[in-house]
Amino acid sequence: MYDRVKWPDHFDPKISAIYALNDVDVKAPPEVVWELLIDAENWSSYFAPEDQVKILTGEPKLALGTRYSRVTVGFPMSLVVTECEPGHRLAWKTVVDGDETGSTAYHGWVITPTESGCHVLTEETQQGPWFLDVLGHKHPGGLYRYHQQWVDDLARAAEAVAARTAR
Repeated sequence: MYDRVKWPDHFDPKISAIYALNDVDVKAPPEVVWELLIDAENWSSYFAPEDQVKILTGEPKLALGTRYSRVTVGFPMSLVVTECEPGHRLAWKTVVDGDETGSTAYHGWVITPTESGCHVLTEETQQGPWFLDVLGHKHPGGLYRYHQQWVDDLARAAEAVAARTAR
């Protein structure tokens, strides 16, 4: 059994308009996946759509309390890391820049060691009119597809790093 995201009450999937769960088994150590995941400004090195990420609080990588911005599917967003358990858990809260509806999202990652490497699980919930209209109604299933590509690309990148360091 794999761990799941720890949800703040307001973001629980049972009360969220949009929810996606994606996961993948990775043939690389958890620490390799972790390093790729917290290196947000370089996500595009393995997942091209995340090419506009900027850490705003001075840290070189994501950590508890890090504030950063990103442009996702054409929309500028502001984020803050709300959970960071090195090597195991990472989560952030998102607001869409310029959105007046109070819409928010919560995205968590969980890395669980396995015999052959690790299991990566990501879950996201989205609440509010902006997310429901722009993503839910106009692009049904889009969050799931986007995250599945992300976890698959993360797995390939981690496996490539592990293969290079094993030589």
